[in-house]
Amino acid sequence: MTRGAAHAVAAAAMACTALQARAHVPDLPPGSTGVPWTFESWVVCLLLLGTVLYAAGLRKLWHRAGARRGVSGWQAAAFAGGQMALVVSLVSPVDALGTLLFSAHMVQHEILMVVAAPLLVIGRPLAVWTWGLPARWRPAAGRAARWAPAAAAWQLLKHPAVAWALHGVVLWAWHMPALFEAALASTGMHTLQHTSFFASALFFWWAPLGSASRPGQGASMFYLFTTMVHTAALGALLTLSPALWYPAYAATSPALGLDPLEDQQLGGLIMWVPAGLAYLVVGLALAARWLRADTDERSAGAAPGVRP
Repeated sequence: MTRGAAHAVAAAAMACTALQARAHVPDLPPGSTGVPWTFESWVVCLLLLGTVLYAAGLRKLWHRAGARRGVSGWQAAAFAGGQMALVVSLVSPVDALGTLLFSAHMVQHEILMVVAAPLLVIGRPLAVWTWGLPARWRPAAGRAARWAPAAAAWQLLKHPAVAWALHGVVLWAWHMPALFEAALASTGMHTLQHTSFFASALFFWWAPLGSASRPGQGASMFYLFTTMVHTAALGALLTLSPALWYPAYAATSPALGLDPLEDQQLGGLIMWVPAGLAYLVVGLALAARWLRADTDERSAGAAPGVRP
């Protein structure tokens, strides 16, 4: 690791220590119009360290042999966008608002699943982080990645069908009223909810965005379409339901000017329309790339000397 990267890691560690006393989101006082930022120390630490390690690895990759090796400027920008999306979702006032409004909670979840996760997959962080490690640590990291149980689990979880099923189960299970209300009542459950949303989304997006396999991309278009359909169905159920699914918000949403049922309907619409568009856009992009590759292959396979 370069001296500058080492200094940056040390600064990140000191910032994490300073944040320990600010790890609690204060309750809003009656009549307050300000919504605080959330400085959970472990979240900020992971964001800082992930960014520093990525920057160190990117510098090594781009300066090795004087070329950008393996990671383009677009991919690096995607990683930066993914990190910023995580800040918006987990640190900005969106996080605190999510405890007061169901619609804000839906915004937070969709940022995690359909903004941050795909951008981070595009940024290839695992490869770059490996290069960011000190040289003496890389062999141990490689051995850990090749450890049979870890390698088998990785291959299983990133399989398109498994990732699709896991993401769907996680999404529907956590929106069951009992589990959702439990997450609102418990910090540990809330953390587990967000972690499972984000982790399952990372594996889900790996097939369409992290794999160069054309058969895998073909399957991914099917999984993107069906995920768009079932998430839209869940959003529609929330939007059209005459009953309040999550009574905990009945005590907080009126203070912010929203009827609890209207708040639920707005949250359902957020899941139904904007989130569904993300799956549609990526699916169309994959289809266009697939068609373009077919056209290129046919052109390359044309007999030489034959002109149209």
